[in-house]
Amino acid sequence: MHSCVCHFFVVTLQPQIKNKDMFSERDTKGPSLRKGSIEVVCGSMFSGKTEELIRRMKRAKFAKLRVEIYKPAIDVRYSDEDVVSHDRNVIQSTPVDSSQNILLMVDDIDVVGIDEAQFFDMGIVDVCKQLADRGIRVICAGLDMDFKGVPFGPMPALMAIADDVYKTHAICVHCGDLAYVSHRLVASDKRVLLGETDSYEPLCRECYNKAIAAEEGK
Repeated sequence: MHSCVCHFFVVTLQPQIKNKDMFSERDTKGPSLRKGSIEVVCGSMFSGKTEELIRRMKRAKFAKLRVEIYKPAIDVRYSDEDVVSHDRNVIQSTPVDSSQNILLMVDDIDVVGIDEAQFFDMGIVDVCKQLADRGIRVICAGLDMDFKGVPFGPMPALMAIADDVYKTHAICVHCGDLAYVSHRLVASDKRVLLGETDSYEPLCRECYNKAIAAEEGK
């Protein structure tokens, strides 16, 4: 008789971590372990940028980190002080007139959130870099393009120096595809014009080009 030897192999599968934000709070605990970083959440209007910013800030607060959030003083659409998403999620914030004011206010903070970053002056880029170099996690949210499809204010520079860029997408209200840009519905050439669904609509590239062509043909 022939003896039969069976060999059993145990294969251990290591789970893949797809969302590194799940553990992003771990590097900010304690002054000796803090690693500064810059995260940029960008996209068109109604794409959930502020919603994502609030989510990340609330996660940091849940981890018992010291957080502070700032927004440009001109943004008073929903609240003079709070950051409010289109879905009416709210987080307390501090309105500021200048990016340099953020440096004066940040003291003993682990995570800094900045909403509507496109409305800040270009100094916001250096402010974010200084904060990150001090070991602070910085999370910026803002429009990547204006209503003409042109990169908006300091956003391109912020995206260039960011450790991580997360692009959100709204849904095109004309065809249901992913939105590309915020199309302005009111007649105004002002680059900064605060408004909601009565003033803007998210459109995909094709629908946006058609809308612009139709407006130019009138």
